Amino acid sequence: MNIFRLAGDMTHLASVLVLLLKIHTIKSCSGVSLKTQELYALVFATRYLDIFTDFVSLYNTVMKLIFLGSSFSIVWYMRHHSIVRRSHNKDQDTFHRFFLVLPCLLLALLINENFTFKEVMWTFSLYLEAVAILPQLVLLQRTRNIDNLTGQYVFFLGAYRGLYILNWVYRYFTELHYVHWIPWISGLVQTLLYADFFYYYFDRYAVLSFPIFVLVLV
Repeated sequence: MNIFRLAGDMTHLASVLVLLLKIHTIKSCSGVSLKTQELYALVFATRYLDIFTDFVSLYNTVMKLIFLGSSFSIVWYMRHHSIVRRSHNKDQDTFHRFFLVLPCLLLALLINENFTFKEVMWTFSLYLEAVAILPQLVLLQRTRNIDNLTGQYVFFLGAYRGLYILNWVYRYFTELHYVHWIPWISGLVQTLLYADFFYYYFDRYAVLSFPIFVLVLV
């Protein structure tokens, strides 16, 4: 654990809290991609298969439970809550998940560190997480109307990945033999996908979003 890893985890958690705040309080998921949320639920379900077998620390287990529970809760809200689901942009949230899931699965079967079920699923989760934001970014481009909380949600997701890259750089220079190409390349691809959003965000929404940003951090 280091400051970059902790900041990354807290920023990731902040993204989830912002989205839950939007859905639970406002009773709206307008501008939020259900496809992306389902992909994230799949990411955590395949990554944390070891949650009850390989104990690392209480912090690690609690964070896994939070991300698993929150991701499936968000999907449930968007699919089954009588009010929330009516605000979903179904006509514009049409990205086909199959075009992301299948290539990531095939890549995980071909390129992994150990050819075991858990390892392949963990690798698959890394590849899928790298591109899971694509349906959300496509939806934002189509609607061209990013509300404050949705913008904050995507911003925190991008910041989380950027902080994790700093964590990897820090560990590379402070730990012997710390080399993990699969997470590094996947994380870099994921960060690059946010580049256009960050330009648009800082150009038009950073000032308006600052009060929410402070509120979440406090």
